[in-house]
Formats: sequence, C-alpha cells, structure tokens
Amino acid sequence: MRRSAEGMLALGLTYDLILSSPYLRARQTADIVAQILKTAEGIHLSDRLTPAGSPRQLLAALQTEYREWQEILLVGHEPYLSRLISTLLTGGPNLSVVMKKGGLCTLDVETVRFGRCASLLSLLSPSQLRRLT
Repeated sequence: MRRSAEGMLALGLTYDLILSSPYLRARQTADIVAQILKTAEGIHLSDRLTPAGSPRQLLAALQTEYREWQEILLVGHEPYLSRLISTLLTGGPNLSVVMKKGGLCTLDVETVRFGRCASLLSLLSPSQLRRLT
C-alpha cells in the first residue's frame, strides 16, 4: 500500500480529509496514505463506510458534517465502494466497477447527493499506481 500511496503522491493528489471505515485494514490503509500525502486534517472514522454502512447516510454526512472540505478521500470496503461509485455515476448500483484492494477511483462531484452527481476522472489499480513511483 505504501507504493500505491507514493503513486498518488506522484500524481500530485492531495486531500483535505481522509474519511475511513473503522475496520482495521481500512484504517491501516488510511494511515499509510495520510502519512505519505501529509493530509492536514488527518483521518476521521465513520461507520457509514463499513460493509453494512448506508450510502445515503454517508452522502448526507458529506453534505452536512464534512461540507467544509473539498477534497475527501474515502477508504472502505468492497462491494460497498463499487456500488457507491456506480450510484454517483449512473444513479443506481448496477454499473460494473472493479475496485482492487489498494486501488483508487477519482470522481468529480459538483453537488453531493444520492444519485447521479459525479463524473469519473480516473480508476487506477494498485499496480498502475505503483508504476508511477
């Protein structure tokens, strides 16, 4: 994961905040990325990013609790993240999005809401991120 995070750094990615599932593997990933990218606000943990979490509640929290941050990295689990990405891109959970462990999907979202509200900027596998270092 360290080399993937270094690939993110090589791309010039920065985040105001990392919002992570509290589960161990997600927290470990978030810790590595926060350390390498030197994320100013650090990591906030959210049960809304666990496999049983609610995408509607997550998006509502992004609209209210986290609205002051513009660049937010979400760290969570599959298939939750793929379904969330699909919903933001198409309005429903059925788009086949393949997220590998340690992969990165970058979306441009003008107004956060449940449903179609995002454009896909990139979808990178861990091996693609590692090649950037």
